[in-house]
Amino acid sequence: MWCACSIASTMRWHADQCTTGSWIVSRIAKAKLTIRRRLRSLLLSVQGVAMNRRTLLKSGAWAIAGVALPGHARRAGRSAAPVIDGNLVAPLDPDTPLDAATVAQVRASGLTAFKMTLGGSGNQSKVETQAEIADLGKGIARNPDLFRQVLTAKDLAPVPSGAIGIIYSFEAAAMLEGQIANIDHFRAAGVLVMGLSYNTLSPFASGVLAPQATGLTPLGREAIDRMNRLGVTIDLSHSDELSSIAAIAASRQSTLVTHAGCSAIHPHPRNKSDTLMRALADTGGVIGIYELAFLVPAPAQPVLDDYVAHLIHALDVCGEDHVGIGTDGLLTPFDTSPESMKAWDADIARRKASGVGAPGEGPPPFVIGLNRPDRYAVIADALRRKGYSARIIDKILGENFRRVFRQTWTRS
Repeated sequence: MWCACSIASTMRWHADQCTTGSWIVSRIAKAKLTIRRRLRSLLLSVQGVAMNRRTLLKSGAWAIAGVALPGHARRAGRSAAPVIDGNLVAPLDPDTPLDAATVAQVRASGLTAFKMTLGGSGNQSKVETQAEIADLGKGIARNPDLFRQVLTAKDLAPVPSGAIGIIYSFEAAAMLEGQIANIDHFRAAGVLVMGLSYNTLSPFASGVLAPQATGLTPLGREAIDRMNRLGVTIDLSHSDELSSIAAIAASRQSTLVTHAGCSAIHPHPRNKSDTLMRALADTGGVIGIYELAFLVPAPAQPVLDDYVAHLIHALDVCGEDHVGIGTDGLLTPFDTSPESMKAWDADIARRKASGVGAPGEGPPPFVIGLNRPDRYAVIADALRRKGYSARIIDKILGENFRRVFRQTWTRS
């Protein structure tokens, strides 16, 4: 994902968390922001780190225009199995409850839970990440009937209120500051999923865009051991193949690639090889297929058939127990208005200039046909038309991720 951050008491969310982070902030910047927030956003933009997601969806209207909501995300034939997404951005603000229109969109998703990335893309400190975690908690508290923090595997079950569970997670490792003890610190704060590297190098491993593949470092092996002991799921989405294969072998628990594509369908640094996917599946892991433009050659916008092609390839390689959905985008629809796209394009240019942008970045982060709250029902229908049974579809939409989370959140 992409990442955006802020300073001090403001929410420190990064635009790599989803390709949408700083785009959202740019889109909302004309809304009700205080002078201090304006100055902070300007400062961080100049630093090339991105902007403040504290005001993420302060006004829900940007995502709602022109979107017809279904009555419910679960279509006929869907069971009551959990729907768990491997990577999403929640429309939350620490100061203001969501408006009725955005609440309706969130409920239309049919989600049981989703993993949400905190901590940025490799340039956010421990202190900054602590502030971000605190503000996310405030955002959840503002909407108690809509969201809840996932703290244990029991929280992955649906609740009577319909509140959707949020799994706190890291993709990068900068907030650990090279200290194994910080894994303990953030696990105590409720972070249940952690990565070893973002796109570049970290003290633990090399990322998919690292100029030289260093692989898993000795400190990275220590980190894996500590995560296994504490009950932290390891996410290898942004680690390169050398690091990922070594991490899968070193871990005593199953690992995840929560959001990626298949390089056999489209070669790209963020897509995974059949070799890696087999290693992941052979040790009980799961790969979540994302909705990013990296599913197809640039500059095309992927369509539903492209997305399904990656899903089916992953199923063929890994098997039905090892594939899930990892959107890597917004829970609510992405605004494609000219004004919004201008801000989006400016953010892509900043990412490229700062060296964190992946090849082919540019198209907005959605699949045509899935830029809607009920994307999971659409995916289920597409798989059903391909001949997949309800049992397999339930695994893909959530049961596979739930199995790995249940297993890996147990301290060993």
